[in-house]
Amino acid sequence: MLGAALCGRIAEIDAGGVMLLAASPVIGSFLGTIILRLPEGEPILQGRSRCAHCGARLAARDLVPLLSWLFARGRCRHCGKVLGWFYPGIEAAAVALALVSLSIATGDLAAWVDWLLGCWLLALGWIDLRRWLLPDALTLPLILAGLGGAAWLAPGELVDRAAGAALGYVILRATAWAYRRLRGIEGLGGGDAKLLAAAGAWVGAAALPSVLLGAACAALIAVAGLAIAGTRLSRRSALPFGPFLALATWAVWLLGPLPF
Repeated sequence: MLGAALCGRIAEIDAGGVMLLAASPVIGSFLGTIILRLPEGEPILQGRSRCAHCGARLAARDLVPLLSWLFARGRCRHCGKVLGWFYPGIEAAAVALALVSLSIATGDLAAWVDWLLGCWLLALGWIDLRRWLLPDALTLPLILAGLGGAAWLAPGELVDRAAGAALGYVILRATAWAYRRLRGIEGLGGGDAKLLAAAGAWVGAAALPSVLLGAACAALIAVAGLAIAGTRLSRRSALPFGPFLALATWAVWLLGPLPF
């Protein structure tokens, strides 16, 4: 039933939705550049794309999102080495975010906002998964974007959003301090606190328990999946929390908080 309803909504996509779908793989490719270059301190908008294996400069025909990879069968046309799944994966993920946004949102503006938030969170979660890092260059503007969006589109929610940002930061900073005092090791980084602050700036203070519960449940599912796959986890094993916070934030933004 749910799948049929979503397909029905997608079938009703208008011109604005088509533009969003067309833009999504292009922005997905740009997200890939951010994910790879930002943690390294490399310029994002400068420098030509090159093959990671042979260093050959990639022409425009090599950079068409998804299509270039498919036509080249996932290999560099210069050296023949396998290019990997990263760029097509992030481009396909951006398209998937667009489809979900279009199937849930009411109106083109809402769909674009939902999708842009999803892409922002996708970049943060992917960087944290690869590098155990949530860059201030992405988390802090996301806080400002949430508060600015509230001031522009929902001024009645601005106080709640601001309180959510402050409370989200304090909750995880206090949790990290307590964990460090009890176990003598770091459990949560400052980036996690800033990401939860960004979540509060978007969904408000009252929805923060739903974000935290959703992130914790997603993390437990990931741990169970790793255990089933044969990865042994000990008391000192760790997973980056950012991807789960990002997923839970977007889910609560789209669907609303849990009915506690």
